[in-house]
Amino acid sequence: MTSKPGIVFAHGLWADGSCFQKLIPSLQSHGHEVMCSQHGLDSLKSDVDCVKRCFGRVNGPVVLVGHSYGGTLITHAGMDERVAALVYICALAPDETETSQGQQDKFPKTPVFSHIEVADGRIWLRPDGTADFCGDLSQTEQKIVWATQGVPAPDLFNQKLDGVAWRTKPSWYVVGTKDRTVHPDLERAAAKRMGAKTVELDSSHVPMLSKPQAVLEVILDAAKAVSSRTG
Repeated sequence: MTSKPGIVFAHGLWADGSCFQKLIPSLQSHGHEVMCSQHGLDSLKSDVDCVKRCFGRVNGPVVLVGHSYGGTLITHAGMDERVAALVYICALAPDETETSQGQQDKFPKTPVFSHIEVADGRIWLRPDGTADFCGDLSQTEQKIVWATQGVPAPDLFNQKLDGVAWRTKPSWYVVGTKDRTVHPDLERAAAKRMGAKTVELDSSHVPMLSKPQAVLEVILDAAKAVSSRTG
């Protein structure tokens, strides 16, 4: 029996790999091997390298899933021949001429950036920012997201690498229509230019936590498409 595609997750800022916790058990129960990259947000290159190291820990081919800045990571890491499909969740997806910041600057600034603090060489989300980051979660869940946040180096979004996987590999995109972190219009524009199969959800920036079943269905759809091509 042919093994099912592996699933590798790439997290973004202020939500580490635990943000995929509601998806992992279901994917595993469907027979997929799953790995979440826990990258340090120190540099774009080191984060991409961390994601790529996960490819060897799951069955191939790989469905690569990125949330937020994780979309930048899968855009570059997805150039690896082991990656067969890309899934973007409220994510950035810069083109060859763009950085993460450059892509964001083409759209209105979102409310979450009024609730950040630079300290100790990192950009932190303040406690009062969770409403704009993950406001459709319970207060208890919002506090957990805040307590486990991944915090980036200040220049991370201005760093650049070559390679744009969505130009050559099939892509899926989940838009959060109430996202107050990455602008929904950025998400729609990114999905359109990559030709992604797109699903819009009535969610904040973290639909994998607030609407996990709907996000799960998108990932399973991508995995089935890969299996149909490689089976």
